[in-house]
Amino acid sequence: MAALPAGQRAPDFTLPTVEGKKVSLHSALTKGPVVLVFFKINCPVCQYALPFLERLHRAHHGEKVTVLGISQNNRSDTLKFTREYGVSFPVALDDPANYAVSNAFGLTHVPTVFYVAPRGEIEISSVSWSKADIEAIHGKLAEQHKQDPAPLWRKGEEIADFRAG
Repeated sequence: MAALPAGQRAPDFTLPTVEGKKVSLHSALTKGPVVLVFFKINCPVCQYALPFLERLHRAHHGEKVTVLGISQNNRSDTLKFTREYGVSFPVALDDPANYAVSNAFGLTHVPTVFYVAPRGEIEISSVSWSKADIEAIHGKLAEQHKQDPAPLWRKGEEIADFRAG
């Protein structure tokens, strides 16, 4: 499963958000690290992963970090999905006619999550659902803010270690 690997520079992009604004990677990186979450609404693994990525967002909300979803669907379908799955982090729209940003990041499967350091380098590249990769991203964010990471998983909750996208 290919995607840009850790150690590569993340390609800059500007995309419209579901709210009708514009967002660019360059601008988001000026605030701190960026967690990019590529997804498609009809992907069962995306449906599984996005609520956990919402927890990651909430755990670091208000800190100098951006969690940014990038949907491969149209605006209205994406809005329905974000409401249904409780996604409150910003979501941008990759053009379904050509998936220019998804292609620039080398996506072949969704979900794909990238942790991009403020200098623009990809430090974590995670294809499909990987509990260990999400924990690593959570740890990096906590480390950056010099705090212990709050638990992402609830007591007694069974979280799959891996689910192929």
